[in-house]
Amino acid sequence: MFAKYITAGLVGSALLAGVAFAQTPTTTTDRANTTLSEQSLRGDWRTSKVIGLSVYNDNKDNVGSIDDLLTDRSGNIKAVVLSVGGFLGVGSHLVAVPFDQIKFVNEPVSSTGAMGASTTTTGSSTNRSSTTSRSDTWYPDHALFNATKDQLKAMPEFKYAS
Repeated sequence: MFAKYITAGLVGSALLAGVAFAQTPTTTTDRANTTLSEQSLRGDWRTSKVIGLSVYNDNKDNVGSIDDLLTDRSGNIKAVVLSVGGFLGVGSHLVAVPFDQIKFVNEPVSSTGAMGASTTTTGSSTNRSSTTSRSDTWYPDHALFNATKDQLKAMPEFKYAS
């Protein structure tokens, strides 16, 4: 009787081992097709670095900072929440503006000449410029939104749903 159990165990093990050997192994090329490399993502931005980015207007006045990015269910960025006024986040006024009205600039704000005219990019990922002076970073230097601080404070306050 004990021999029957041993025989059944060996046959079962052999069957399971046969199934395991019959599987096709995953090759490294299969895995490479499902993962992204740094090269394939070159020129893309880290949203964690975009949050907190200073926002300037066309007169080079600092009008606030980016507080949040709002996406639709597909992951497309629809709006940018700007923090205007206040001190260290206290007393700030949040406003939501359409993402396509924000322009991102890779070059630092200068006091003379046009502000990064050749590197200004729109919010749309299809309009990103390939000529950047800071191509080694994963985020832009600052953002542009053509409004004064007073105009932004006069906009309706954005509140998160609770």
